[in-house]
Amino acid sequence: MHLEKRKENGKTKYFLAHSYREGNKVHKFRKYLGIDLKPDKLTERKEIAEKLILEEIHKYKIIQDPLNVELSQEEITSIKAIEKQIPLKIEHLSEQDWTTFSELFTYNTNAIEGSKLNKKEVKDLLEKDKWPDKSKEDIAEAFGVDEAIRFIRKTKKHLSTELIKEIHRIVFKNSKLFAGKLRKKGEEVVIINGTGKVVHEGAPQTRINHLLKELVKWYEKNKNKYPALVLASVVHNQFENIHPFADGNGRVGRILLNNILIKHKLPPINIDLINQNEYYASLQAYEKNQDLKPTLNLFLKEYKALKRQLGGYKKHKL
Repeated sequence: MHLEKRKENGKTKYFLAHSYREGNKVHKFRKYLGIDLKPDKLTERKEIAEKLILEEIHKYKIIQDPLNVELSQEEITSIKAIEKQIPLKIEHLSEQDWTTFSELFTYNTNAIEGSKLNKKEVKDLLEKDKWPDKSKEDIAEAFGVDEAIRFIRKTKKHLSTELIKEIHRIVFKNSKLFAGKLRKKGEEVVIINGTGKVVHEGAPQTRINHLLKELVKWYEKNKNKYPALVLASVVHNQFENIHPFADGNGRVGRILLNNILIKHKLPPINIDLINQNEYYASLQAYEKNQDLKPTLNLFLKEYKALKRQLGGYKKHKL
């Protein structure tokens, strides 16, 4: 980083500047510091500007490999051993099991995002078309999630930008005007927790298409190399980092997660509302340190819970 000075009307303007190369393209970041600054004030503002520039660069980095480094053969073998601990087999799931799963998933994935429908209301809605006296938006999105589960069971596509947009369109077609459309220019995402602390910022809107393409390229490169749990975890977590839609990213990300699992012959996963904090913590561990262990541990925990919840599954001996 370097200091730039500009003379205007006998005064000196100060800027902190830094150039960042991305392939053949160079991005220049510049922060205005002030006019005719004294040395101590200049030093103070430079330190603040440095942090701001580094944060901005972090947002712009290309995602060439979301894991940063390739998994070793030992790590791959270890995760495959974890997959063998999954107490369900997708080929054993009956249509009733799938119906039960979709109802569980629809309730929980929407409840995580604030839906007021309870489990019984979701069940009655999907099985009997019995509408509760609740938000029409919540009702529409319950139908949308259920339809999206049926969609990923049928589609042969693993991952693409168009698939991502189609899942969003299905879920939100009757509740959001921007269903199936990525964030527009000027639409940026900042997620703040209950204490007012920023816990996540989505990628800059200008980077969304590029970052989604990089994620698809990463998946295509590694889909026959890494275990399915790794592929699904990275796709889901990285998608949440990008946050390509103005709203609905959590639900689309969890449906994408299940699409990858299904395509690799693993059963789907339901992230239970009671594990919401653990789920968010796993996303944070990945975003900050590319640590997949909390995600994998949560998935195994959810598989064990799902086996208990699928009552009809008891007849299958594994």
